[in-house]
Amino acid sequence: MDHKPKSQAAQPESQSRDRSADLFELYAEDPIRADEIVFGRVPESDRRGFLRGAGLATMGALLGATIPFHRNMPAGLIPEALAAKDIKIEGKDGLTVYNDRPVNAETPAHLLNDDVTPTARHFIRNNGAVPANMDAASWKLTIDGLVDKPMTLSIADLKKNFQVVSEKLVIECGGNGRAFFDPPASGNQWTVGAVGCAEWTGVRLADVLRAAGVKKNVVYTAHVGADTHLSGKAGMLPISRGVPIDKAINPHNLIAFGMNGGPLHAQNGAPLRLVVPGWPGSCSQKWLTRVYLRDKVHDGPKMTGTAYRVPRYPVAPGQKVPTKDFEIIHAMPVKSLITSPATRGTLQGRDMNVRGHAWAGDNLVAEVNLSIDFGTTWIPAKLTRPDNPYAWQHFSADIKFPQAGYYEIWARATDDQGRSQPFEIAWNPKGYLNNSMHRISVRVA
Repeated sequence: MDHKPKSQAAQPESQSRDRSADLFELYAEDPIRADEIVFGRVPESDRRGFLRGAGLATMGALLGATIPFHRNMPAGLIPEALAAKDIKIEGKDGLTVYNDRPVNAETPAHLLNDDVTPTARHFIRNNGAVPANMDAASWKLTIDGLVDKPMTLSIADLKKNFQVVSEKLVIECGGNGRAFFDPPASGNQWTVGAVGCAEWTGVRLADVLRAAGVKKNVVYTAHVGADTHLSGKAGMLPISRGVPIDKAINPHNLIAFGMNGGPLHAQNGAPLRLVVPGWPGSCSQKWLTRVYLRDKVHDGPKMTGTAYRVPRYPVAPGQKVPTKDFEIIHAMPVKSLITSPATRGTLQGRDMNVRGHAWAGDNLVAEVNLSIDFGTTWIPAKLTRPDNPYAWQHFSADIKFPQAGYYEIWARATDDQGRSQPFEIAWNPKGYLNNSMHRISVRVA
């Protein structure tokens, strides 16, 4: 997670807290100089930003505890307990609501502690207005385009003619973690909770496409939903994305009509949606009414330009990138989330069990390691196998803190291809694919 989010900052007691924005600007421009102001004088040759003298005392006063591993803190790092946003907006069962037109809401990390994400705590990502009619009995799905046998199916037809399966599948917004980009990227300012792993029930997309007959020249799918454009203009779609046909026929993609043993929630696509796990959630069209097959890359709304695309090469923060140099996001990167304990809590005693989830797009997570000393040493966590492909994996570790004080717990997952979460964000203009390490804070009493 980025170590310079624009919220609160650590300051000497002589400075007013309402001037934190100025300090963040300084951290962005010159983190070493900011360390000197906040933590006391640091020699120019000392690039680690050690906390010393009154600076360390000031930081301890702000945190309400000493920092046993303060000498390991990187220059410019603001403790998570002081940096994390604390925006509390009334939402459904604890969700943080970012807007209501369209509705977008994420789930605080500690409310994602369940092995399977409850329906009431699954995040919401909408692009248009929820359709007025969501009657399951009259709902129709059309499969057409480059197929041998175009079909129009009811939900009853899907249940009757195809095998019904249930799988635990991760859906994550491509912009999850955008709030920590510096300089900022436009779009919903998700922190870490635009992700969930519900148990979805439906039929395999591959089975339905196979029944329709996929022509040899098919390149891409195109998805259409019943949600309406916010402008209200008839026939204008808010979003219509697709996936390469090789991804579409993966047996773990579902045309889903059930969620956690019940019907889909209205805000999660009732009565019918796609679930295309491992790729950005925008591929999982909600309120699904049509899938058609094309002989070229789909060019529907939010498939062109820079939407759900990243530069094909690394870029510097703030760098301008020509539109022609963007490429479509496919698989999501390896990632982890600490769900217990909740961040900014106080521990009575020295022992703590840390728990969370990890996932890795089209791949498996091979290991998760935790650190309590700002990444100097790492503690291996126990990691489960996924209940089925594309389900998230659970990790846990028992941690013993050496003394009282302020600590940060960092989680770093590594996938089966050897790719690990970075500390720094790999910045891009649209704020996608932030898989930097998750960190929480705890005060040991």
